Amino acid sequence: MIWQISNRADQRTREIADRHYNRQKVGTSQFVPPGRCLVLYAETETGRAFWVTSWPFAEYVHHAWAGAWMCSAFRNENAGVASDMIKQALAATRSYFGEPPPLGMVTFIDRHKVHPTMVHGVPTWGRTYKMAGFRECGETKGGLLALQILPKDFPSAEEAIGQQIVF
Repeated sequence: MIWQISNRADQRTREIADRHYNRQKVGTSQFVPPGRCLVLYAETETGRAFWVTSWPFAEYVHHAWAGAWMCSAFRNENAGVASDMIKQALAATRSYFGEPPPLGMVTFIDRHKVHPTMVHGVPTWGRTYKMAGFRECGETKGGLLALQILPKDFPSAEEAIGQQIVF
């Protein structure tokens, strides 16, 4: 497991979050949407990364995947193979929150702010997520690409470093 438990105001994690394209207020102490969340941080010999799983209450969600866990942010700055890191973050999320909700997890990609990977000459967004088991499932009303992984495709639960099981 590469990921360790962090929090929504951790300085090391905030520094990476400030460089993520969806960061709304660079420099503010908190970088996670309100509500339930899991913040993960990784540091290796070659780089750093962070991941945020948000679990908003369905009644406050205004997209088609209300009730799903959300990957609010993932940024890998040479810390490892991104698709492997995503799988580990999914395993840590499952360990932290329990069984995934029926809609699994969703993430959104702004194709105007993220460069595509060329696959057989075709621009492809979300390739590392797809390699980790996510599938395209539509778009938001605002035109963001939606990717989803269903509960049956989640890896087994695995604790992040520093995670404490609450009984």
